[in-house]
Amino acid sequence: MDFVDIHSHLLPGIDDGAKSMEDTIALISKLDTMGVQNFITTPHVLGSVWQNSSDTILDKLELVQEALEKNDLGYIKIDAAAEYMLDEQFCKLLKERDLLTIKEDNLLVEMSYFSAPVNLFEMLFDIQLAGYNPILAHPERYNFYHQKFDMYEKLKNAGCRFQINLLSLTGYYGPAVKKTAIKLIENNMIDFAGSDVHHEKHVSALQKLGTKANLKLLDPILKNNLQFL
Repeated sequence: MDFVDIHSHLLPGIDDGAKSMEDTIALISKLDTMGVQNFITTPHVLGSVWQNSSDTILDKLELVQEALEKNDLGYIKIDAAAEYMLDEQFCKLLKERDLLTIKEDNLLVEMSYFSAPVNLFEMLFDIQLAGYNPILAHPERYNFYHQKFDMYEKLKNAGCRFQINLLSLTGYYGPAVKKTAIKLIENNMIDFAGSDVHHEKHVSALQKLGTKANLKLLDPILKNNLQFL
């Protein structure tokens, strides 16, 4: 499958994704069998919970690249960015320009699943003022917007692009998330896709993705991801 996965948690031991290098190699190997060989993995940067810096992420990336070579997986292309929670810590990193982007100036951000930041639109403006293009991770998973669909339109109008989780279309997160994911796609609001793989259960769930209906929905979005090669 020609697909660049721009959202995953494959670096070992630095967030709630892969726990060890063995986990990392196992996850990448299984995704390889599904045809995914290009990754821009995105560990969490989240306040005091996951205090990853650009240096810690890039150091882990180098170790993973070395391990892939040793395990005869040197043909796998893997780079790293980050998934930034829109919080006070992020505002500090933005001022310092200490951010890892997805190919040039594309910045993957997320919100709390409980509520959006009160200054969300101000933060999106500041991101763009600093020269970055915000990509909101998994908009379909923010349940507080499911009955306020106009908020998605406002976010798009504010210059925010959307990245859907492939898992959402399998029903992994429940029927409401799947329904919203399909509605966002059908309204041409989704720009990119990512696996958001953290562990083996996610990889197993992704194997349910390949229905004709899903592939038809996803085809133009998967092609958009190729710009990150």
